[in-house]
Amino acid sequence: MGSRTWVEDTEVSAKAASLSKAGEAAAQVKVAPFDTHTTSDTLQWTPSSWTTKPIKQDVIYDDRAAVSTALAKLERCPPIVTPMEICKLKERLKDVALGKAFLLQGGDCAELFDYCNSGMIESKIKLLLQMSLVLIYGAGKPVVRIARMAGQFAKPRSSPTEEYDGRTITAFRGDNINGYSPEERNPDPSRLVSAYFHSAATSNYIRASLSSGIADLHSPLDWELGHVKEDCIKAKYETIVNSITESLRFMKTVGADSAASSLETVELYTSHEGLLLEYEQSLTRQLKTPPYAHQPQAHTNGTHPSEPKQYYNTSAHFLWIGDRTRQPNGAHIEYFRGIANPIGLKIGPSMPASELVPLLDILNPSHEIGKITLITRYGASKISSLLPAHISAIQASPHDGTVIWQCDPMHGNTRSTPTGTKTRHFESILSEVSDAMRIHKEMGSFLGGVHLELTGEAVTECVGGSEGLDEQDLEGGGYKSFCDPRLNEKQALELAFLVAGGFREK
Repeated sequence: MGSRTWVEDTEVSAKAASLSKAGEAAAQVKVAPFDTHTTSDTLQWTPSSWTTKPIKQDVIYDDRAAVSTALAKLERCPPIVTPMEICKLKERLKDVALGKAFLLQGGDCAELFDYCNSGMIESKIKLLLQMSLVLIYGAGKPVVRIARMAGQFAKPRSSPTEEYDGRTITAFRGDNINGYSPEERNPDPSRLVSAYFHSAATSNYIRASLSSGIADLHSPLDWELGHVKEDCIKAKYETIVNSITESLRFMKTVGADSAASSLETVELYTSHEGLLLEYEQSLTRQLKTPPYAHQPQAHTNGTHPSEPKQYYNTSAHFLWIGDRTRQPNGAHIEYFRGIANPIGLKIGPSMPASELVPLLDILNPSHEIGKITLITRYGASKISSLLPAHISAIQASPHDGTVIWQCDPMHGNTRSTPTGTKTRHFESILSEVSDAMRIHKEMGSFLGGVHLELTGEAVTECVGGSEGLDEQDLEGGGYKSFCDPRLNEKQALELAFLVAGGFREK
């Protein structure tokens, strides 16, 4: 009997990779503009019920067959994260919401597939470890670490197109949608599959690095200060390290560290903005919940309520809804209301205080503590006039005491130089964080975390800080971002020290 041809193998493979009905619904809305939706508040949730809602920041593809092939592949791929890991994070975030821990979330504005290499992954891990060490020392409480890594590819854009060389082209939306080169701007659904494998590889290397001792507190100086040259920052960091080293030496002397495995590794969770719902749906699975976890808001899709299964988004531990996609009757809110993961909600100047509580009623009707992280992003000049009303709205609602207040001092402080280069001023970033801490304290609330765009690489994208960077330095070849400007290692550590100092003063 002769061997099968390539065409026959392809046909067999296509049959094996048939797309689910939910996937078909997603594929349909990805190749044609949205023209129908329901306004029913009683719609039964499923992973694809978002397809019945109007959607913002959507991506429309040309080839329906290519979309179906990509989504079918994703549906067959194994989870990147597990329910056990997700539920552990939920327990940690509950402590943050109760004021027992602090949340540090950071990473690239938008990952590129090229960032999936050992050096760049390690540099971000080490920077988050260094910053968390500083914050633990200053705040006197545990730090929960969430990286904007292993999936933060897509970015919302203010305009779907841009002008290039006298013609209009599609804007760069992220490596999982299209390429940065003008010749690669047409959305390509095969990039969704590439995004999965790059995310899985990054997550795998994060786990491997942590299990291999990269976070061992017995040798924190091995985390290297990399590109940090400023003596004042190095001296502050070494003071903290020396204090920890002395404490560990004492623990070893009295035999208190014999079972302290927590000194040798840390938990580091992954996150991204849940923008491409066709991707998120494909990795949403109904899985068993760990026995100790109690999450009453779960959707069971017709199974008996006592069955310990819930829908988990297995692409990341934590996902957030962007400021541009949080419409109460929109597709993103519809999708997010049904998953068991902890989720974030970006709050910008355009959100009226009257809209905040109704959104939480949809996303967290059971008032689960730590389920929702409110990520405020106003800008240094607006936070004092906007944050108090949002805090008051929560304090007057059943959600008081259940949310985490997290400050994103990056997005509201972006501006362009006269030459058109995007940048952010370190002083504005610090000012927004400082004002957030002050306002929460004055209103009987507390800041639970910070959300930062940063990198461990030697870039020059934000100006200011102890280095004294100015706008002229942005033209010196150190500007690497394909999207928004990030704090470099020195600026990120300096910000951590200043936030830690704020806790000390408090």
